[in-house]
Amino acid sequence: MLTMFSISLLTLFICYIVMTLASLISKKTVFDREKNSPYECGFDPKGSARFPFSLRFFLIAVISLIFDVEITLLLPLASIFNVTKVFSWLLTSTLFLIILLLGLYYEWFQGALEWSK
Repeated sequence: MLTMFSISLLTLFICYIVMTLASLISKKTVFDREKNSPYECGFDPKGSARFPFSLRFFLIAVISLIFDVEITLLLPLASIFNVTKVFSWLLTSTLFLIILLLGLYYEWFQGALEWSK
């Protein structure tokens, strides 16, 4: 009679065999040189590090990071609606959205969102 330990080991061994076979079967056999090379911010990472770096890539990356963080700060506003008072929730969410819009308008008027400069 099989014990629980031996059944667990047998199940683990079967899972390992199935995952190994699936990994071997699904391997890509044709390698493309361009697809396997890294792409870093519009320049060749294997080249010289002394070439000037385009600040447009950096600026767009920072703006997208800022707005991604702001979205994660907006998500809890929906979940705390039932817990807080309506006036305080409305005031907090309105002030936060006004700050976001002011930042977006500032970036827009400064020309940071224009790529073809």
